[in-house]
Amino acid sequence: MIKVGIVGSTGRVGSLLIDDLELNENTTISSVHVFDELKKTLPKDTVVTNDMQTMLDNCDIVIDFSAPAATEELLNCVIKSDTKKPLVIATTGFNEHQKNLLIEASKLTPILYATNMSLGVAVMNKLVALASKTLADFDCEIVEQHHRYKVDAPSGTALTLAEHAATARGLDLDKVRVSGRDGIIGARTKDEIAVMSLRGGDIVGRHTTGFYNDGEFIELNHTATSRNTFSRGAIKAAIWLADQEVGLYSINDCLGL
Repeated sequence: MIKVGIVGSTGRVGSLLIDDLELNENTTISSVHVFDELKKTLPKDTVVTNDMQTMLDNCDIVIDFSAPAATEELLNCVIKSDTKKPLVIATTGFNEHQKNLLIEASKLTPILYATNMSLGVAVMNKLVALASKTLADFDCEIVEQHHRYKVDAPSGTALTLAEHAATARGLDLDKVRVSGRDGIIGARTKDEIAVMSLRGGDIVGRHTTGFYNDGEFIELNHTATSRNTFSRGAIKAAIWLADQEVGLYSINDCLGL
């Protein structure tokens, strides 16, 4: 039985994760890190704490669905302490410093980082890379839609899709990405990859990557209809990561893609 610690337990996915961990025959909740009030009922003897080190000391592996500041605290704790537990990180919106911390921590403990924990999105990343390379003369545009409460834009999933599209064409995404268009901006350039964000209602997540040419176009779509897709995907990743060596892994590694 794998004892799991949770960071981000009061969030939308974190709350579902609590339930899904107890339904999985291979996992149990052993510790939970909280910044504010936790209203979920937890199994008896679960350690509830606002101290990251205490949370780490009372689990075998961590699943993190939190915010960049909380993940930064988690990574710093792992780097500075003697407690090296595997980490499954699904937080998005990192700055460059936080990305560097992720890399440094992965030299000390196994870390699986994914901007999206669903099997469908993992396959979509592969398909986008294939289409982008094969349809190199097509214009590539990405649109992502999420609920009104999502705080980062574009979504981490959309940026990952864009990275796959750019890499397949030998392009640097930072140099070709467009995040908005307004006014007299001129014609679309050949290499640019647009990533546009829509926010509204209770949309769990929808991503469309389109390749457009004169006379034809193809669109690849993924729609999440339940956040349990992400929590159950993270549990699958945690069970797999528990047996891995030190290093930085992706969801594709876990799924063998």
